[in-house]
Amino acid sequence: MSLPIPTIGDWFQAPDGELFEVVAVDDDDGTIEIQYFDGTVEEIDYDAWEESQYFAAEPPEDYSGPLDIEREDYGMDLERAGSSEWGDPLDYIDQAE
Repeated sequence: MSLPIPTIGDWFQAPDGELFEVVAVDDDDGTIEIQYFDGTVEEIDYDAWEESQYFAAEPPEDYSGPLDIEREDYGMDLERAGSSEWGDPLDYIDQAE
């Protein structure tokens, strides 16, 4: 079974367990550019993609991999749950008559 040509932003997992995101698709060259969670970028042609054993995956919860930053540099507490006071942003738009 072959994989469909991916779209930018799709996440996949390689047979070795490495996660990667599709960051570019070039139909003219027939290539797909992927970025592994650690930031490494690789280009794969359509034929290699079709023969691969990649499978669709969920994006990682920890987005810091390719950003080369430490957990304490995030500037926020990732362990803290979101606010329960989330409102509709449209409520704050000034609606003039």
